[in-house]
Amino acid sequence: MAINRYVEAAMRYADVAALLIPALPELMKPEEVAPRLDGILLTGSPSNVEPWRYGEAGAPDAGPFDPGRDSMVFGLVEAMKDAGRPVFGVCRGFEEVNVAFGGTLRRDASASPDLIHHHAPEGASLPALFAHEHAVSLTPGGILARAFDRDALTVNSVHYQAIGRLGDGLTVEARAPDGLVEAVSAPGVLAVQWHPEWRAGDHPDSQTFFRLLGRIIRGEAP
Repeated sequence: MAINRYVEAAMRYADVAALLIPALPELMKPEEVAPRLDGILLTGSPSNVEPWRYGEAGAPDAGPFDPGRDSMVFGLVEAMKDAGRPVFGVCRGFEEVNVAFGGTLRRDASASPDLIHHHAPEGASLPALFAHEHAVSLTPGGILARAFDRDALTVNSVHYQAIGRLGDGLTVEARAPDGLVEAVSAPGVLAVQWHPEWRAGDHPDSQTFFRLLGRIIRGEAP
């Protein structure tokens, strides 16, 4: 499934049509889908990437998992790269991008004493979850810094996991105050750890993000 807010924000502000891709790898192959797409947005989800995919087999407590999505997504990332089509990610999608490029994840983004809290306290309401915010610094000269024309943003923070080791070939686009990577890019790739789709109509920066995705799909931006 994909929560409506992802689809609505992308369609409205990126000015695109949207198709949902079933996570049914036993019935259709990623390479059958990729040539039909101009770009793909890997959305957030309550599920996490299975740890064996980044070399940590003994972590059954890291779920919930969605093996069908994992299989379809990692095949799609490769197929889209081969086809020269852009790949975008939000939250889980951001983590998927890093793993697809050979990186790892850490699961202590709101538990480590060395980090700021990247998730609201347990039991918080849905609005309170997305009201949990922190600043991110944008990499000078990066895609996001150029798109927003400034060096920092305030973003919502709703994640227990984060990048451990950065994937090969990925460039850091933004960092949290504690140094955690919050956005990455590569040729044809852009992904963020935060949730620009949340109430995008109330947040001009979120609208700017999705407009950037639309421009990339249409070949108007790097």
